[in-house]
Amino acid sequence: MVTPVQPVPAFVRLACHPLRWRLLSELATSDYRVRELVDLVDHPQNLVSYHLRLLRDGDLVTTRRSSADARDSYYHLALDRCANALAASGLALHPALHLAPVPPRPSTALARPPAVLFTCTGNSARSPIAEALLRHHGGDHLEIVSAGSHPRPHLHRDAVRALREGYGIDLEDRRPRHLDTLAGRHFDHVISLCDKVREVCPDFGDRSRRIHWSIPDPAAEQAGYPAFVRIVAEIDTRVRYLLPVLTP
Repeated sequence: MVTPVQPVPAFVRLACHPLRWRLLSELATSDYRVRELVDLVDHPQNLVSYHLRLLRDGDLVTTRRSSADARDSYYHLALDRCANALAASGLALHPALHLAPVPPRPSTALARPPAVLFTCTGNSARSPIAEALLRHHGGDHLEIVSAGSHPRPHLHRDAVRALREGYGIDLEDRRPRHLDTLAGRHFDHVISLCDKVREVCPDFGDRSRRIHWSIPDPAAEQAGYPAFVRIVAEIDTRVRYLLPVLTP
């Protein structure tokens, strides 16, 4: 009896190409614009754009218009979709090749805990949401701070509400802070969640790893509270995939 040949999973077909794998690998670390990806992979822009379109059509990457310059777009790795597609590819090969959740790493004694800075413009929604969620998901062994280039007087009430109702996190007494208050401090990871603040964020040490998450300001949308719920969910996904990278 001849065993019928199963079709190659779409994820394998897309990811096996060397340039597409390189693009996926770069987007796994940060959101980038096309011209930045061109510099990183050292290929012509028309070729990079072609393969990015294939990855978009395969739902492995998404794009979002830049809030700093509407003529630009940022590409982002669709983390959950990639994880699900990779798991499905393993199952297609053998039923025992399923992906188990990554167990938490045992905490180790460090001379200095890794320091993480989240930034956005107002430090009233996106960056304090990321700070709170990273701590919520087990980042208590990290030094976590958030700040803004033009901080608002208070956290947005819908950001506070979305964290409280969705995750039981209380930020009622938290106040935004200015990036200037962190001058002279070193951060191992500086993560910008706003296209505008990415352009003006100061340096925090030559060894700081700069990461960008292109996330729109939910306060600027017309959807009200549902926009905050959606943004909290997106940041939560990114934070969950970030934590294993930060854990030594």
